[in-house]
Amino acid sequence: MSAFGVARSWLYVPGHRPDLVAKALAGDAEAVVVDLEDAVPVGAKQAARETVGILRTEKPLWVRINPFPDRATEHADREAGRLDLEALAGLPVDGVRMPKATDPVVVRDVAQALDRPLHLLLESALGVERAFELASAHELVVGLSLGEADLAADLRVRDRTALEWARQRVVVASRAAGLASPVAPVWTDVADLTGLAADSAAARERGFHGRSVIHPRQIPVVHRAFTPSPDELARARALLASLEDSTETAFLDADGRFVDPAVVAGARALLAQNQET
Repeated sequence: MSAFGVARSWLYVPGHRPDLVAKALAGDAEAVVVDLEDAVPVGAKQAARETVGILRTEKPLWVRINPFPDRATEHADREAGRLDLEALAGLPVDGVRMPKATDPVVVRDVAQALDRPLHLLLESALGVERAFELASAHELVVGLSLGEADLAADLRVRDRTALEWARQRVVVASRAAGLASPVAPVWTDVADLTGLAADSAAARERGFHGRSVIHPRQIPVVHRAFTPSPDELARARALLASLEDSTETAFLDADGRFVDPAVVAGARALLAQNQET
């Protein structure tokens, strides 16, 4: 099964710091994202690419490349992304995060060049407006997420709650395109673990699974938020077991719960996220 819909934590680590990359790969994050973009100084981009070239790991390993702006952007502004594609060609990475996605044609070009699963980051008003179009741009697109700091700046908003509509837009676009539940965005206040816990719990209730993190201390908080309780899992297993005792597509189970295909689908999705079949 893909890491999407299963992995609860996706730890960003700067690619030009091989010491931190090694710690991340040996740590508790369920997926690691080696960053070639924002966390890497311009003069260290090539060193970051070289780090990716020597990595070998069984943990899900993704790479965030530099942006490929839309087709109207000057070629010089696309150079870093082009060099990233050349460096990743043939490397055994599990997928690529594509930041500042806005143009489905560019997404298709990158997908064809890399032949790797793509996770698109929507970081502008235009990206959010085109969420479904981007999600369905190519069969290698496996997920969407928001880049909320950039999006807030583009929208000129300061209130975090102003982005809730954009989060739900990503949830709807992902599911409409047949993708897994989206990964929740980074919580930038590393010291505020209470806020991270509350926001992650709310994100799970609203259709997200897993979260991008920027510090190892955030990982256990995120894992707790996106782990079904024993009672949730037991109820889902019992619900599916009750199907064996009924020939109806809609019925009341032994506990008086109404069961129909939608309820069954929810139970199966919960168990699948817990890597149960």
